[in-house]
Amino acid sequence: MAVLVLDTAARFCSACLFDETAGEVVSAIEDEIGRGHAERLMDTVEAVMAEAGTSFDTLSGIAVTIGPGSFTGIRVGVAAARGFALARDLPMTGVTTLETIAAQALSGTRPDGPLAVLIGGGRGQIFLQHFAPDGTALDAPSAVPEQDAGRHVRSDCALLAGDAAARSGLDLPCTVDRPVGTIEAVARAAQRYAHPPSPLYLRGADAKPQQGAVLPRRMAGAAVS
Repeated sequence: MAVLVLDTAARFCSACLFDETAGEVVSAIEDEIGRGHAERLMDTVEAVMAEAGTSFDTLSGIAVTIGPGSFTGIRVGVAAARGFALARDLPMTGVTTLETIAAQALSGTRPDGPLAVLIGGGRGQIFLQHFAPDGTALDAPSAVPEQDAGRHVRSDCALLAGDAAARSGLDLPCTVDRPVGTIEAVARAAQRYAHPPSPLYLRGADAKPQQGAVLPRRMAGAAVS
């Protein structure tokens, strides 16, 4: 039994099968396509299933990136995941792009202080979230002005990650120069961070989710220290 994992939240069109029992990826495809996720995703899923030599009847669940990221890409991924889950009566889990980067950045390493994940949000904004060295989320994801993003990073941070990390202007090591983790990182993050499978969009300086988006209670209740 394996979980089908989908990611179309950024410039990648990716899918993998993740064996929860063995804790490993069975098959995976990750294509950097920019746009056109709706046209490519089904072929990608079919190819992953064929590579693994399995069928949808063997799936134990669905996981998908819910954002923040590309408005269209997120909608494509979440809609496809919901379709698979409904058709097979499978449980479905959402994971944020920020969490996938944290999972990748902290894999095999334990920094001396918190990790700050920063990804480009467009419109002069950067999406930011802090994580403890063990991967625990320390606050809710937020949108901050790009020109002074460094001021919003915790003073005790020891590591930066994400495709906008270098734009913070901070003299800290940076890693995972991507807007979303690898598809393996998505799969592993989904095992830890389980959220409702609803798109998460961050807009405006107050970083409130767009109407209709779901911000998990435990995420929304965190505070920055």
